Amino acid sequence: MRSGFALASLLLATSVAAAPLPELTLLSEHPVEGMRGGNLSGLAQCGTELWTVSDRDDDQIYRLDTRETVWQAETVRIDVPPVPDSGLPWGLRIRTWAVAPLRGGDLDFEGITCDSAGNRYIVSEAHAAVLQVPPTAAPSWLKISPLMVRQARASGLLLHFNAVFEGIAINPAGNLLWLAAERERRGLLVVHKQQAVWDCDGNCVVLSEGGLEQPPPQVKVTGGQQKDFSDLVFYKDKLFTLERMAYRICRRTPATGEIERCWSFANEALTDSRRYKTRYGMAEALNIDDDGAWIGVDNGSHVRADGEKRPIVWRFAAPADGWSAKP
Repeated sequence: MRSGFALASLLLATSVAAAPLPELTLLSEHPVEGMRGGNLSGLAQCGTELWTVSDRDDDQIYRLDTRETVWQAETVRIDVPPVPDSGLPWGLRIRTWAVAPLRGGDLDFEGITCDSAGNRYIVSEAHAAVLQVPPTAAPSWLKISPLMVRQARASGLLLHFNAVFEGIAINPAGNLLWLAAERERRGLLVVHKQQAVWDCDGNCVVLSEGGLEQPPPQVKVTGGQQKDFSDLVFYKDKLFTLERMAYRICRRTPATGEIERCWSFANEALTDSRRYKTRYGMAEALNIDDDGAWIGVDNGSHVRADGEKRPIVWRFAAPADGWSAKP
């Protein structure tokens, strides 16, 4: 009897996992002009303004003028001080140094977030470091305990070149910071502000997981692809992850990283006219608000099927029952 009940439970869990996700509704699409290096890699809302970064630009970030259908990226110069040693091993650091002249930037900015005071926080994937850009004062690197990187690597995270931190989120008070490790393995980490240092309150690693995941059926590939995170948002006491290969947004419990609910954007992202000649997803930027989600596409040098070459930001409506509703 117990084995029969266990089997029934397993079948039920499998059917729930395999059930199609609710699809988000696309409201608008916005090409972005004016990004010197292209490669739109993060989105954040500070007050009423949207900000973005490029992983090709080390000396500037961008404020987005969203008044027209085609958005203009307005350059804001930043004077970045020398990068501190985060504890990444020599092998990863030397590969970063070698590829920087080819890529066009040493810092590889991959995400941006804001606290309620208007401070912007930008994560450097190349150095596993976080730059704080205040509204008026000079930028400075956060003093993050090297324990974070040690714990991450002990959990199987941050082991591969160009697969370090891809997303960043902060709470409104500006004293809790989450980072998303990209892939092979992917994970979520948190550090707490303790006076001048950001440190682990016990364990920095909230989630570490590997393995393959089957992309949505619109992606014509055989076999699964590596699970990944490409951006991270803290919204109404929950973490929201952008999952590039799965073409979905997931709401997660901050303390454990456990999935609470997910929504797909595959139907709109994978229409014939919006496809790129690549098997990989390119959604790399996320912002969540009460009315919907902004998703940014880092197309790199790829041209869309309809000929569009610029970075794109999509506006999706919030789910009909809201972002906080239970499944």
